[in-house]
Amino acid sequence: MNAVLDPIAALGRAALGLIKQAGALALFALEALSHLVRPPFYWRIFFSSLIETGFFSLPVVALTALFSGAVIALQSYVGFGQYHVQSAIAGIVVLAVTRELGPVLAGLMVAGRVGAAMSAQIGTMRVTDQIDALTTLSTNPMKYLVTPRLLAGTLALPCLVLVADILGVMGGFTVSVAKLGFSPSTYITATLDSLKTMDVVVGLVKAAVFGFLIALLGCYNGYNSRGGAEGVGSATTAAVVGASILLLLFDYLLTDLFFSQ
Repeated sequence: MNAVLDPIAALGRAALGLIKQAGALALFALEALSHLVRPPFYWRIFFSSLIETGFFSLPVVALTALFSGAVIALQSYVGFGQYHVQSAIAGIVVLAVTRELGPVLAGLMVAGRVGAAMSAQIGTMRVTDQIDALTTLSTNPMKYLVTPRLLAGTLALPCLVLVADILGVMGGFTVSVAKLGFSPSTYITATLDSLKTMDVVVGLVKAAVFGFLIALLGCYNGYNSRGGAEGVGSATTAAVVGASILLLLFDYLLTDLFFSQ
């Protein structure tokens, strides 16, 4: 009997643990968001996080988008060549970049870079009792450390994705014209014909959600880290992995919401 019940019990414990974790994360997010409408707001922390998340992430996001657009063009040319529809490459590149690859790849790059940094910074403050010191100084740690970072992540990632969209399309254009023999004017015309405002808007909405999730997971895991340097390392890993999984989950949910009709 135990051989049958033990796996079920383990599955139940895992499910309950997941629900508990999701509830704690939701409460953490609600508490942080509640401080947006209650002064004071720490603008210095906000702008510092905005620059760290946006400006310093620009090189890695730009390179990722540029080469991704180029790869899509090459792969599409090979695949569509079997059906003699190479003319659809421009449309495929712009749709893939604006709807999916721009937001998702930018989000994953920022999760690996910024989410880890947020978790490590706040986690180090936790294990060295700096967060307790803020409380002693009558400064709310959530308001000071978490709320500005959540807002910065939510606003910075759409800006990065807009740049990624442009560079991704440019990557596809460059390869198509320089290597695949497309006419520049024909490619640009096909791109503009395929580009829809809704595709760009949905990509930016995804980016805002992804930016919020990345900052939330980074702050949450860092804020609740325990156990010294090892605990900070574990929190950083959990922040990156958790943000990446949630990013892909919400990518599906948002895609289903906007494009399933």
